Amino acid sequence: MSWLESNPFPCNSCGLCCKNIGHIVELEAYNNGDGACKFLINNKCSIYETRPLICRIDEMYEKTYHKQFSIEEYYLINLKACKEMQIENNLSEEEQIDLDKYWGLLFGEQNKQ
Repeated sequence: MSWLESNPFPCNSCGLCCKNIGHIVELEAYNNGDGACKFLINNKCSIYETRPLICRIDEMYEKTYHKQFSIEEYYLINLKACKEMQIENNLSEEEQIDLDKYWGLLFGEQNKQ
């Protein structure tokens, strides 16, 4: 079993990435006109099994970013983007991704910056 299979990206299903696709060229056809994905229904992806590669964090890493970043670095970049969107959209602390928790899992507490 690969590291990715045993440690998938820790999405907390807040839906904010799907509500903010207006700036993503690859998802232009999915934009419902207000920057949200037209396939986001009741805060869930209605095409989850057939969603685009760019919406698949783990597969996107394996196909595109594995030579540029370690999986830990790639996850951290994406986790920070999640956290920023969650803060900007006023999600409560309980609803936000816990960066401290995942930092320890990805890098070990001794490397925390």
